[in-house]
Parts: sequence; structure tokens; C-alpha cells
Amino acid sequence: MKSQKILNDPVYGFITIPSELIFAIIDHPYFQRLRRIKQLGLTDFVYPGAHHTRFHHAIGAMHLMSITLDHLRNKGTEISDEEYEASLIAILLHDVGHGPFSHALEYSLLKSVPHELLSLLTLELLNQEFSGKLTLALRIFKNQYERKFFFQLVSSQLDIDRLDYLQRDCFFTGVSEGTIGADRIIKMMDVKNDQVVIEEKGIYSIENFLSARRLMYWQVYLHKTTVSAEKMLINLITRAKHLRQSGTNFMISDEFDYLLSHELTLADFQSNQGLLKIFLELDDFDIWGAIKLWKRHPDYILRNISQMFLTRNLFKIRLSNEKPSDGEIAELQEKTRMKLGIPESDLPFFFSSGTVSNYGYLTRDRINILTKKGEVIDVAQAADLPNIKVMSKIVEKHYICKAKSLNLNS
Repeated sequence: MKSQKILNDPVYGFITIPSELIFAIIDHPYFQRLRRIKQLGLTDFVYPGAHHTRFHHAIGAMHLMSITLDHLRNKGTEISDEEYEASLIAILLHDVGHGPFSHALEYSLLKSVPHELLSLLTLELLNQEFSGKLTLALRIFKNQYERKFFFQLVSSQLDIDRLDYLQRDCFFTGVSEGTIGADRIIKMMDVKNDQVVIEEKGIYSIENFLSARRLMYWQVYLHKTTVSAEKMLINLITRAKHLRQSGTNFMISDEFDYLLSHELTLADFQSNQGLLKIFLELDDFDIWGAIKLWKRHPDYILRNISQMFLTRNLFKIRLSNEKPSDGEIAELQEKTRMKLGIPESDLPFFFSSGTVSNYGYLTRDRINILTKKGEVIDVAQAADLPNIKVMSKIVEKHYICKAKSLNLNS
């Protein structure tokens, strides 16, 4: 590389882009699109600082991967330059398939097309454009490379993705309880029998990491206001799709219009790269631009939810450990319908109920501890950490959210 490119990151300071290939990938329109997709979707309704993007996160994850691989090399793990670069590319592109508002629209704008599979299809598309130079990164990404620890670094319960997003989301939201000590965790990492392991002296850092992640889910990712805003957005897109597919025309971007007009499945994306390219033009701005236009739309559902977003008049939400009875939900639905003065058929756009769940640790996807005796054991079996056994329990909370009032006049 003639001159190494350097980025200044607010979390880590200066980050060096280590190769021309990686710089070319970062420069590609598919990756640059991530600048226009916020990492935390609608969470800035709760934490005003949460405006960082998927672009920030991907660059940060690449940086942490390079530090991790350097540490593993220093501990005697042989990692070739080709493996090193491929691992950086795999983590750099792990989120490239995210759509606007990420998880909120993953199952409404597209039906059951997870971002992980769109990321894989995008990686395959980029590999074609870069003449096969991403082949090893693809093998690592798909867990088809014989050295399995590389995949664990990209995707596991203690992967580089989580180490970056927890630190970054903690930094930008100001939720200091989510601090995880990623530097120490990385220093404690090693490879034994082709598995990522944590040295026994790093066990408390792992306990802190799992506790922080669980806490961040309840305080940030599943904060009740964020849940309310996401339900509103899902209802808005569901309504827009219904109207568009019933013949209503909107003044919106061509790509957004196409996705509203068609019910696309994963098989459609797999068989038609043109559809993937349409999707990879879409970002948060398409949705916000539409919301600004829809605030005066004749359809009162589209108009009201759009106005609510623009004025932060969010659905009132109740989050509870106790599951409400069917009778209680039915009673609240009828009260809400009467108060809003709307027909029963339209109530689902202004009333939502359901469940959110959170866990600290899934024992089926182990975090391995390397004991001083050289044994590899599951972190949950570590003698003095009852906390982790408790965290392996999935906790559910039940929500009911509803509009407070409506403007029925166009």
C-alpha cells in the first residue's frame, strides 16, 4: 500500500486499514451504505446519543479482530497473512446485509429473510466483483474453513462482533453499566484444540461480559420505549405494503417502492442477484423520507403513525413479568378501539401485544475456559460462578402497547 489509510474512531482512537483489498471493500458502495444505517435503529428516541452507524461498528470490529489475531500470534498460534486478511474481511462484512432500522424491519419489509443470509449473499456478490479474492473470507464466514476457531471469532457467544457492539453502544448511549473490558478479554484469549478458549484468570472478565450484555438488552436493546417505537414502525410498513399492493402509488425512492410492491422470499434473493442489488440501495433515509411525505397522506393510519414518529408521540407501553390473560388483552383492545374511534379491522395498527426475551448465556454454544491444569471446561461449570448458571435461563417479558390518541381528520 502506498500510504496506509488511518481512521479516527471515538472508541479506540486511530485505526489502520491494513491492506489495499480491505480499503477497496470499505470504499465499495455496498459497504458505504452502512454509513446511512444506524446501529441502534430507533434507540435514539431513548438515548439521544445513539446515532452511531453500522459503518462505525464494522470498522471497529475489524480493528478488534486485528488486535485479537496479533495476540494469538504472540501466544504461538500460527496464522498466515492470508488467514489474517480473510478474518478481517469476514468480520468487516458480517453486517453488510442489514437493512434500514435493522431488526425492526427484518420481518416486515421482507418476510423471514434474516440479515445474516443477506450478508452471506452480499459477500458472495462482492467475491465475484473482486475476482475471487474474498473466497477464504467466505469459507470462514460460512464455517467451512478447516480451522474452526476463525469462525468462532466471527460468530459465537464471545465473538468480536459482540465485543465491539457492547463497547460502542455503551459509549454512545452513555449506559456505563454495559462496560465489558474487551482489552482484557482479548488478552486472555488463546486457541486450544482449534477452539477459542479463555485463560482461567480471565473468568471474571467473562462473567462481567455476560452480565453487561444481559443488562444492555434490558436497558438499551429491549428498552420499553424502543420496543414501542419498533412496533409502530412495523405497523407503518405493514400498512404501506398493504396500500401499495392494493394499487396506491407513493412518492418514494424506486428501491423502497419495489420492496413495498413485492413479497420477496429468501429464495428470490438467492436466485436473482438483481433483487439483492435493489435491496443494497436501501437505507434509513428511504424510510425517513417516506415518513415525512406520509405525514399528510389521506390514509389516516399512515398519516397518524408518521406524525407520531416525527413528533415522538409514541405508543404507550406496559412491560411486565406477568403474562396478561386473553380476557385482559381483549378488554384493553376494546377500550383502545372505543377511545380512538376506529373500526375493529384497523385496531392492529394501533394496538400490539407480545413477548420479548433475553438471556445471558446459552450453554449449547459454549464459552470455553482453559484451566491452569490445561483442561478445557464450559464457563458455566466454573466452581465459584453461580451467576452464569442463573444467566443461562431465558427471561421473558410481556408487552402491551397502544396509541394514546389519533387525528382522524385529513
